[in-house]
Amino acid sequence: MRFSRRVEQLVHSPIGAAHALVGLRTNERPLLDLSQAAPSFPPADPVIERIAEVAHEADAGRYPPQPGLPQLREAFANDLNDGYAANIKPDDVLITAGCNQAFCCVASALTSPGDEAILVAPFYFNHDMWLKIEGVEVKYLEPGPDLQPDPKQAQALITDKTRFITLVSPGNPTGVTIPKETIHEFAELAHSNNIALIVDETYRSFRDEQSPAHELFSDSNWRDNIISLHSFSKDFAIPGYRCGAVVGGKAAITEALKVLDCLAISAPRIGQEAAIAGLLHAQQWRLEQASRIKDLELRFLKSMDGRPGGFKVISSGAYFGWVQHPRPDLTTQEVVRRLVLEHDVLTIPGTAFTNTDQAMIRMSFANLEPTQVDELPSRLNEFG
Repeated sequence: MRFSRRVEQLVHSPIGAAHALVGLRTNERPLLDLSQAAPSFPPADPVIERIAEVAHEADAGRYPPQPGLPQLREAFANDLNDGYAANIKPDDVLITAGCNQAFCCVASALTSPGDEAILVAPFYFNHDMWLKIEGVEVKYLEPGPDLQPDPKQAQALITDKTRFITLVSPGNPTGVTIPKETIHEFAELAHSNNIALIVDETYRSFRDEQSPAHELFSDSNWRDNIISLHSFSKDFAIPGYRCGAVVGGKAAITEALKVLDCLAISAPRIGQEAAIAGLLHAQQWRLEQASRIKDLELRFLKSMDGRPGGFKVISSGAYFGWVQHPRPDLTTQEVVRRLVLEHDVLTIPGTAFTNTDQAMIRMSFANLEPTQVDELPSRLNEFG
């Protein structure tokens, strides 16, 4: 049989490749797993209890309404209104099977093969992969030394084929939060060029600031070209239940729903019920987990302060440390391989997020226990 050239030309999932290395380990020492950016801790009790209740309900396996359970759309609209002082309506919300699917639905609704889209580098690899599968040409917006994107440089990349710009804030893999002023400049840029601005806010609960991430929803015309993407996986520790959301105007929701119908019909009910329970009964737990992960970040930065083994933290935030490794004479893939096989440290190569090897790796410190964070420098010193 023959396969799509677009798919064949893609690299395999970096998460899968990293975990394949684990199976080659011969050391008995416990692994420090800084690979996947997914909660490794259980959800709050009310969420667990609701999941168990739903599993026993007679209609638990039926398709929920395609746009999402009405109670979830309303609860999430209220949650966003509280966080952004906005006036988002339930009809502005489309529930998807995770934020990855939210992006896929929106990107496919906005583009045709041969169109162009702009991603900020370093980019989230699944965004890049999906666009290439769809035959969309990706233009990469290189950030400044502070890893912040510049709207003026983005303007130079826009052509009559450009359909949207994507911002991820806080960023994956960098952890960098884009200031609201910069986000607003990108919104103005998108509006003036009649393109969409997609803001992936998967890690919005893990920003350093308590103030709103932006004020885009305060503009009465935001629905014309602003699309915001969200995940319940990180906030409520339910990544395996696959629940995310698109927030946009009627046209965006209508067109994205057509794609969702083909990809999944609807998001799984059990994940939606878990998200409802989280929004209604686990808000304090949500804040406590965000605070705990912030403490882990500070502990991680302290442990890396002396550049153990020559590894240097370039940026951090949310779940991530964006780290420069000390061996530019080796490929980053080889560095990652040696770290896991010889030093029992599992990371993701930076080449998953960039087009060239920049001697970078992503460390997801949020999945470690404090004692494991303390152990990390000695493992890295072994490498050096």
